[in-house]
Amino acid sequence: MSTRIRITRWGVLDSIFSAGALILGAGGSSGKTPKGRAKETKWWPSVYLAIEPTGEVIIVAHRSEMGTGIRTGLPMVVAEELDADWERVRIEQAIGDAKYGSQDTDGSRSIRDFYEIMRRAGATARLMLERAAAEKWGVPAEECQARHHRVVHVSSHRSIDYGKLTDLASKQPVPKVEELRFKTPDGFRYIGRGVPLVDLMDICTGKAAYGMDIHRPGMVFASIERPPVLGAKLRSFDDGEALRVGGVTQTVVLEEAKPPYGFQALGGVAVIADSTWAAMEGRRKLTVDWERGPNTVYDSEAHRESLLEAARTSQKVVRNIGDVDTEFSRAGKIHEAEYYVPLLAHAPMEPPVAVVEYKNGRIEAWAATQNPQAVQDAVAAALNISRNDVLCHVTLLGGGFGRKSKPDYVVEAAILSKKIEKPVQVAWTREDDIKFDYYNSTAGMYLKAALDAGGKPTAWLQRSVFPPITSLFDINEVYGDPLHLGQGWVDVPFDIPNLRVENGPARAPLRIGWLRSVANIYHAFSIQSFIDELAAAVGRDRIEYFLDALGPPRTVDFDAEKTTNVNYGKPLDQYPWETGRLRNVVEVVAEKSGWAKRKPGNGHALGFAAHRSFLTYVAAVVDVQVDDKGQISIPRVDVALDAGRVVHPELARAQFEGAAVFGTSIALMGEITAANGEIQQSNFHDYPVARIDQAPFETRVHIVPSHRLPTGVGEPGVPPIAPAMCNALFAITGKRFRRLPIKNTKTTPPG
Repeated sequence: MSTRIRITRWGVLDSIFSAGALILGAGGSSGKTPKGRAKETKWWPSVYLAIEPTGEVIIVAHRSEMGTGIRTGLPMVVAEELDADWERVRIEQAIGDAKYGSQDTDGSRSIRDFYEIMRRAGATARLMLERAAAEKWGVPAEECQARHHRVVHVSSHRSIDYGKLTDLASKQPVPKVEELRFKTPDGFRYIGRGVPLVDLMDICTGKAAYGMDIHRPGMVFASIERPPVLGAKLRSFDDGEALRVGGVTQTVVLEEAKPPYGFQALGGVAVIADSTWAAMEGRRKLTVDWERGPNTVYDSEAHRESLLEAARTSQKVVRNIGDVDTEFSRAGKIHEAEYYVPLLAHAPMEPPVAVVEYKNGRIEAWAATQNPQAVQDAVAAALNISRNDVLCHVTLLGGGFGRKSKPDYVVEAAILSKKIEKPVQVAWTREDDIKFDYYNSTAGMYLKAALDAGGKPTAWLQRSVFPPITSLFDINEVYGDPLHLGQGWVDVPFDIPNLRVENGPARAPLRIGWLRSVANIYHAFSIQSFIDELAAAVGRDRIEYFLDALGPPRTVDFDAEKTTNVNYGKPLDQYPWETGRLRNVVEVVAEKSGWAKRKPGNGHALGFAAHRSFLTYVAAVVDVQVDDKGQISIPRVDVALDAGRVVHPELARAQFEGAAVFGTSIALMGEITAANGEIQQSNFHDYPVARIDQAPFETRVHIVPSHRLPTGVGEPGVPPIAPAMCNALFAITGKRFRRLPIKNTKTTPPG
């Protein structure tokens, strides 16, 4: 007789450390909900903020934590304007609820979209506390100032703790926005300086609850055999051997998804068991027969050729200045090139996982999700219930990169829980994660330029062809939508008198989705490689040539051009496209990297690229070395960025350091391929990410000081890395790398 015991992650850590070294909270693994607020006495001046009579400040983190530090960064903004003592602040994770505004933690939008909202929450509570103290003391409100968790009467030096004012403050009229006084940068205690991550100790000791750590009484475990080709239908299956595995209790059929696929469960056969191991072992012993459907014709190499073929012919014009055709007809020197970027998978360290309990027509879910409101919508649609009957708790995420904003895995758990009337955990394997992802789109691009006698471009044509993300929700969508065309394509910044930007149609044979920096990956790769090619063609220094093509500092006037640029959802008058800011980060990175002094030679060179994405201006110089066997190493990366006001500089640096590794993985080895409609990669052995000896040895992040509105930091560091690497490799090898990943092209230096 064998006995299985449940070993938790922190249980393993507890066995490593001496007895009593870890104190583990019960909430991490039990999945208990936060205490109800029916009898609470705390004051809630905002949905994001409460103050206890004890003086403890509760700040609600309504975005998801996946390593970016957002559970620390956004609450810092509230605490700053409240002038709270950070040691007396507690962070509470929000459930999915529309009252918080968008909870979709992607698009590098959290600080950008909620900086002002969080400032107002803190400043509103501060003013109400000051007015409450004034009422208590019978003095004018303007004589009272909040200072580090107390309100002080300036002339008498009396002071009182925030907690003792909550009752009076709750009765104050809520001030209008124009009444609020915001701190100036010289008075900042936290913004621009930072505090330790609120989850740091729990993460380091194994106490923090990730998706896999949630356990519910009576919970069972499911592993799902999904259709190997998108759209395949289940013909038959034999679960005889699966049911003989110890711990396996039953199998359940999930109906196949129908296009448009959205966030539906893909379908298949689920094996239900009393442990993850038993469920996965039982799944391996299933025999399943599929009717594979029309997508079996999908072959990634043939698809690549079709994209490039489309890019070679005239397509839909999405931006036009001057007359490129006339200029090309009379130009003396023309340069053209085509580029290709393959499908990319997210591959977060923690694959998708969710726990769902269906009871009395209601759903309670615990999910490692970037978007709990999408969980509500998708689960409600799948079970035909109200979204108000879907409660979604958000755990920490072991990485996300955009994958976990798509809650198909939560839908799977919800369907199964309703069918078997038990709490269910669905945990994807790494193979599931790679084979059934929402992939970053493949793209074929063609660029052509006419050069004058001095080598400067006088005409520029670029075409991009890629299956659009919008096809996920409308199978008839084949052209890029304005949002993704605005990611480094229609907003090409060069000061060229004749410019035409085009986009061609492409159908999506699988699920396309957002991945860190999205369309900027392929658009930056082609444009930043091409401008480097032009510089080389005329024998110019790469950075000098780039700045010359960029032209004098100006604000790009898309409205005057009648060009649609959605500008990452922000008004151009608030977040204008300012080429002077891009020029500035280029000049900073050139200086900090020693660009002018470090010349190529002996298998070594620097590569450069610069790009604006998510409203942030970034320039990168990548130091690349290639040995006589063609092995590539990256001794150093320098990145300069202008992201407006940076709330937490250390977290921003960490994001750009991580982006350098992420971009390196894309450049060196990132590639998903398909044959007969089936994805050929399955794990890190054939979809590798940069290991420690392949990642940049050192990344230096240079933040340009700014008091402008905050912009994104999670994604903008990715796009310049691959083209900068390829530009450096050209300087070393004399070969152009126009197709990613680099592993597809020989890299041995000449001679």
